[in-house]
Amino acid sequence: MPTVYVALRDRLLVCSSADRGPDAWSTTTALEGTSLECLAVSPARPERVFVGTFEDGLFRSRTGGESFERLETPFVSEAVMSLAISPHDPDVLYAGTEPSRVYRSADGGDSWTERSGLIDLPSADEWFFPPRPHTHHVRWLEVDPFDPDRLYVGIEAGAFVLSTDGGETWHERPPGSRRDNHTLATHPHRAGRVYTAAGDGYAESDDGGETWTHPQRGLEHTYCWGLAVDPADRDAVILSSARGASSAHTTARAESYIYRRTGESDWDRLDDRGIPMGDGVVRAVFDTPGTDGVVYALHNRGVFVSEEFGDSWHRLDIDWDEPLETQAPRGLAVVSE
Repeated sequence: MPTVYVALRDRLLVCSSADRGPDAWSTTTALEGTSLECLAVSPARPERVFVGTFEDGLFRSRTGGESFERLETPFVSEAVMSLAISPHDPDVLYAGTEPSRVYRSADGGDSWTERSGLIDLPSADEWFFPPRPHTHHVRWLEVDPFDPDRLYVGIEAGAFVLSTDGGETWHERPPGSRRDNHTLATHPHRAGRVYTAAGDGYAESDDGGETWTHPQRGLEHTYCWGLAVDPADRDAVILSSARGASSAHTTARAESYIYRRTGESDWDRLDDRGIPMGDGVVRAVFDTPGTDGVVYALHNRGVFVSEEFGDSWHRLDIDWDEPLETQAPRGLAVVSE
């Protein structure tokens, strides 16, 4: 049975259904009171959990979230905004910070080296994060599933950046790329396919991020955040989006939606499928645990799962009290034991 890791603004929930049936969940809380930003778990090492925070650096668990240790790192700051574990080697880990830097570990987080040169790119002077316009950060990191040295980086806000040599050199703003990338994804069975959910819209690439197209028809809300791709179908994509940042992230003004696109069809809003959307709902984040058609979603109304890639959803029976409904989630990871 799966374990679901739920990263919220001020705590990590570790939810397990093992030995209790598919509809019964036990939940423990970790890192309560810590300002969480990102989460990473490798299916190859499900007991090892990494959590990045805004003020306290990077934490690692070797016990499936039962206990955590704070790692000593050489990072430019304690604001760890993004994490990625290589699908080729679970000991290879990348971390992105605020201000924007990328670091690599080859030993599961024990030691780190900076992949320098990122802020020397020509457009770096134009990067800024609107709530803190004096700075910017690495919002997302993604390792190509076909090439361990190919790395995709989303700067919030300012650029999509890629490397073909593990971060030794960088190539920025390829033709058609988005500027405000929030979530990047690749496909395990389609070399070269890259997807992005960005503040300036959705985009996808078929040549490893070198050029991009913008399938937008039917997408009424174009401030895009969460993204999931069906492992069984490279052209089936689920997306969370809103009209702007305030309605995406702020519960007092929240109004966000979930869309799906298959093949060459227009985007379809997934109304009345069993997952809340619209007024009072912040943008969702997603995870696909590797089973064809199965996708999990997390927003301020709880954790949901679909086994038909969005056709219908049901809410997991996880304790979800009122304070959690005021939070925009930071990350979601689902692993099978």
